[in-house]
Amino acid sequence: MISPSYAIELLRKALEQYTPSRSEASLANMIKDKCTNDLGFEQVNIDNVGNVIATKGHGEPRILLCGHMDTVPGQIPVRIENGFIYGRGASDAKGPLVAMLLAASEFPKQRGTIIFAGVVDEEGNATGIKQIVKSKLSADYAIFGEPSGIDNITIAYKGRLAIRLTCDVGDSAHASAPWLAKNSIEEMYDFWNTIKSEINRIGIRDNKANSITCSLTEITGGSSHNVTPQKCKITMDIRIPTITTCEEIIDLLDGAIYKVASRKRVKATYRIEDRTEPFEANHSSPLVRALSLSILDVRKKHPTLLRKTGTGDMNILGNALKIPVITFGPGDPHASHSADERVKIEEFVSSIEVFNRALFHMSRLHQGKKVNVTKDKI
Repeated sequence: MISPSYAIELLRKALEQYTPSRSEASLANMIKDKCTNDLGFEQVNIDNVGNVIATKGHGEPRILLCGHMDTVPGQIPVRIENGFIYGRGASDAKGPLVAMLLAASEFPKQRGTIIFAGVVDEEGNATGIKQIVKSKLSADYAIFGEPSGIDNITIAYKGRLAIRLTCDVGDSAHASAPWLAKNSIEEMYDFWNTIKSEINRIGIRDNKANSITCSLTEITGGSSHNVTPQKCKITMDIRIPTITTCEEIIDLLDGAIYKVASRKRVKATYRIEDRTEPFEANHSSPLVRALSLSILDVRKKHPTLLRKTGTGDMNILGNALKIPVITFGPGDPHASHSADERVKIEEFVSSIEVFNRALFHMSRLHQGKKVNVTKDKI
């Protein structure tokens, strides 16, 4: 039985590893060492992109527990204060990651196969989960560790498009004679306004979960303080609900960009830097039932099902493998990426038991389903 003090200490050590995207090796090695020497996993390895994969048990159900080891940049001193543990990744998502790892370590080997995956680059280009999908990992169910709050289950995430748009006006001029050339930064303003207007025209709904959003996140332009800029580049982050698709939004963007470029007689090109389709889990799957029962067991209340406005690794694996998936974990999503990122210690410790009970219920429900199938055949 994992003690609360062991769990808290392991989380503290995980938080002390600074692991921005693609710099997760120290945490991967720490987890590999714990899985091999302390936690009873039978096979442990680090794959060619840096994911740590640990398995134990045999037979069905084969349950994947997947969390990410990377964080957004920015270090936060690790400390325990007023019932919280602070540190970069405490909420997103080392708290859920460590809770899943410890729950997996307690799962009886005879009740099925547990596959724990600590993946890389979730905050970047999803290199880790894409490698998991590419490896054709065999699983019947998957639970992703992200901060939902201990009384909630995340059933849906928006998709994401990251678009890098370049405006090239073909020439530049001395800043004292701006009439001699168009200004790419000023021209880009019209592209952005048109795109945002088109998104708002089709995308605003009665709730945020079903609305399309578009954020301008990066802008670069110009070569000198006294030269009008020939080129300007912007990055747009577009979040796409399950009522539409990435392809539909790309068609909309393509038309808007072409319209503005033709009207203003400038060159505009764009590159898709990330494309992740939206995803919503099957609400009636045995996995949703198992996790709901586990929250009821531990928290004595029925969970709330959430549709989130962000995008997660669940989108990629859920759309690719077509197996029941769900996302759950301790932590306040609004604390994620913040300057005082934290997780409530009581919630973190309780979440280990929630994961533990979810694995028990999932094994029980899966075995019951197999018995029913056998009876039907007889």
